[in-house]
Amino acid sequence: MDCLFCKIINQEIPASIVYQDDKVIAFNDINPQAPFHALVIPRKHIPTLNDIADEDRELVGHMLQVAGKIAQEQGFASDGYRTVFNCNTHGGQTVYHIHLHLLGGKPMGWPPYQDQLKTPV
Repeated sequence: MDCLFCKIINQEIPASIVYQDDKVIAFNDINPQAPFHALVIPRKHIPTLNDIADEDRELVGHMLQVAGKIAQEQGFASDGYRTVFNCNTHGGQTVYHIHLHLLGGKPMGWPPYQDQLKTPV
C-alpha cells in the first residue's frame, strides 16, 4: 500500500510522535496551523469518513478521546481546542487515510478560513 500514514505507522517514514497505543498513533503535523497541531490516525487503514464501517465506531470514538487526552497533556484543554476531520477533495482531504486534526494553543476564529471568504473590493 502506498499510503503516507501507513508508512508512518509502519515506521518507514519518521514522524514526531506525541501519542500511540494499539489502536491509534498521533504525531505533529509537518505544516502546523496552530501553536499545537497534531494528527490522530487509526492504525487501521480507512480511506475516508465515508468508508467508516459499523465496526469502526469504537475506533473513531477512541480517536476523539485520544485528542482530548493530548489536549489535556499539552495544557490547552480547559482553554479550548479544535478537532477537524476532512473528507474527500471538497473537504480538503489530501491523504486518504482518515485523520483527526487537533489544533490548540491559540483562540480559533469561525469560520476557519474567514480571511479567504472575504470578497475583494
